[in-house]
Amino acid sequence: MLRYHWRKSSYSANAANCVNVAMGIDASIRLRESDDPGLVLVTNAASLGALIRAAKAGQLLTGRGSRDHVA
Repeated sequence: MLRYHWRKSSYSANAANCVNVAMGIDASIRLRESDDPGLVLVTNAASLGALIRAAKAGQLLTGRGSRDHVA
């Protein structure tokens, strides 16, 4: 079984609400929340970068099905 070196995100100030990040040997990026470390999201740098850019631009749908726009 592979073991990963998990790092706490520098943006996670509250120890009870942290995002952990690890790099896979295949250049994959693994993300997990400290409250549920068994659930791991696996992605790559290009896809994660696209998600971050979309979030910063306010282009993600909310849980209500509408778009949030920053004025």
